[in-house]
Amino acid sequence: MAKKILGSNFKSEAILHSYKKSFNGFVMKLTEEEAEMMAEMEDVVSVFPNKKNRLHTTRSWDFIGFPQQVKRTNIESDIIVGVLDSGIWPESQSFSDKGFGLPPNKWKGSCHNFTCNRKIIGAKYYNIEGSYDKDDIRSARDSNGHGSHVSSTIAGNVVESASLFGYASGSGRARGGVPSARIAVYKICWSSNGCGDADILAAFDDAIHDGVDVISISVGGSEPLPFAYFEDAINIGSFHAMKRGILTSNSANNMGPDFSSMTNYSPWLLSLAAATIDRKFLTKVQLGNGITLEGVSINTFNLKNKMFPLIYGGDAPNTAGGYNSSLSRYCYKNSLNKHLVKGKIVLCESILLPTEIELLSGAVGMIHGAISPKDLPNNYAVPSTFLTLRNFKLVYSYSVSMRNNATATIFKSDEVRDSLAPYVASFSSRGPNPITPNILKPDLAAPGVNILAAWSPISPISEVKSDKRLVHYNIISGTSMACPHATAAAAYIKSFHSNWSPAMIKSALLTTAIPMSATLNPEAEFAYGAGLINPIKAANPGLVYDINEADYVEFLCQEGIETEKLRILTKDHSSCKKVAKTESVYDLNLPSIALYTNVSSYFTRIFHRTVMNVGSATSTYKVKVMCPSFLDIQVRPDTLWFESIGQKKSFSVIIEGSINVAIASGSLIWDDGTFQVRSPIVVFSQSPVPPFIFL
Repeated sequence: MAKKILGSNFKSEAILHSYKKSFNGFVMKLTEEEAEMMAEMEDVVSVFPNKKNRLHTTRSWDFIGFPQQVKRTNIESDIIVGVLDSGIWPESQSFSDKGFGLPPNKWKGSCHNFTCNRKIIGAKYYNIEGSYDKDDIRSARDSNGHGSHVSSTIAGNVVESASLFGYASGSGRARGGVPSARIAVYKICWSSNGCGDADILAAFDDAIHDGVDVISISVGGSEPLPFAYFEDAINIGSFHAMKRGILTSNSANNMGPDFSSMTNYSPWLLSLAAATIDRKFLTKVQLGNGITLEGVSINTFNLKNKMFPLIYGGDAPNTAGGYNSSLSRYCYKNSLNKHLVKGKIVLCESILLPTEIELLSGAVGMIHGAISPKDLPNNYAVPSTFLTLRNFKLVYSYSVSMRNNATATIFKSDEVRDSLAPYVASFSSRGPNPITPNILKPDLAAPGVNILAAWSPISPISEVKSDKRLVHYNIISGTSMACPHATAAAAYIKSFHSNWSPAMIKSALLTTAIPMSATLNPEAEFAYGAGLINPIKAANPGLVYDINEADYVEFLCQEGIETEKLRILTKDHSSCKKVAKTESVYDLNLPSIALYTNVSSYFTRIFHRTVMNVGSATSTYKVKVMCPSFLDIQVRPDTLWFESIGQKKSFSVIIEGSINVAIASGSLIWDDGTFQVRSPIVVFSQSPVPPFIFL
């Protein structure tokens, strides 16, 4: 194929990588014109650029009701979790193999330029472009910290007395959700070039072949641009994993709270939003006039109550470097005059990542504020805090009134209880699904704010190179932290039900989720999906909704995939010609229901669903429906009788009415007195803006 495109210019080294183990594909350098020619070839499903993805950057398990002493099976030690991330720090106590036996016989993986043990049983790395930063380690060893944090959240050992300089020490230990499980590491993320699609696909290819049971990938695009399902590496890789019985858990992304700000929406993926736990950090500022204001950050520095001169970033532009006050007011890296800010606390009109600010040109500290949300407690390389816009204006007014005599200090953070938790963090990306609006995304929420877990001791806690604070455990936030919680919950279910399909595991997690508050999250299900994960209940859900490859094939036909390309994916004689292209999405057997409609237009829509009994052999389930009064939701039949495990029953959900609001939420619950199997229902209009109606 490459020869046909390049002709006499073809050389074998033009093929950078070939995927052969789990699916067919290759990586090569092409011009846009050549790529278009390749896309038109008969056996090509898709051609897409090697876009760069990014990482989506304990007490959390106890908070969701999943204690260390929970019921477990011996099978847990045979569960292998494939983690696609920035690598792992193998010397961490979280990854000791003390007490572990030999890896499961099914394991086919290996370790490249890395010494594995009986806990970390696989370690590979991928950098197809061959571009490395001086800080990159050419092995699966983690120089960033993110991958170690994710892996230990999933399957880290119980480590006593873990904390970040004493913070988050209340539970006295750090642990993963499935501490007996094995870890297979696939390093796809680098300091030099992020997490490339080509490397992601190579990792999926190997992980599927190696024999992992669950895949976790806390990675996604850097912009909220929806790609067709087969023009994105994560969607493609997870589809092939699904075909082999492997569920993929993926972070929703950190571009909220805007609607449709996720980057992966495929129905075979488990998509995770980030929820808070009952731990938060507050950092106070005291001004020279005695006023004390409360902000948000994780500040481990102690200025010992010493007052420092206060300066507004807009008054200290680095004009020699080409910056003016319109930029220096935001404190962008290199935008400040280091002579003017040295030894002072700087006022900044922005929320920037620690790596976007670094050491702030020699300043003592930073006070920043903006209209933007403030529930992402960053850890900066200098003493810092975020203030609400109102409080920030108070500080600014004080600094102006005092001219050159304004002073302030920043205190160490206080760890306090968040009584409103759980709610979805503002940074967590939202739905709805812009590709297929009638599929609800995200699927679930899981703890993703202020999570303590393992870290790479060569990576500063702020990830700023000049920061000298090096630790073995760090507290960070992001949907990247939510994803491994759900991965561990899926692995936990798998340890009880080794023969369950990915869709059955996903169904168990969704139908047992703890409902969350639409008052705290007005985007409702587009913020939290079915709700907060509940692993203990998910291991015994009563009923499950299953989906097989053929069902997804029908769905893909409805999405417009051509029969020829479909057969390349399925490697059989599947055809789209017999599929009713307007109906299959409503019949895709998901454990949730979403209906996209026009405001004020009367509608009738029928959804078909099938449940399988995995609870009591003999049981009778009756339906309960909750919905707003302007909707009429009927379920036929309204009672399901089961006489054996594995028996299936089908039903229809008829939704009628019209809405004059953006989002109307409800639920459908099958209840036999022991199990309550809940499915969220969302009816929404073309543009999800207030008002909302919830029940």
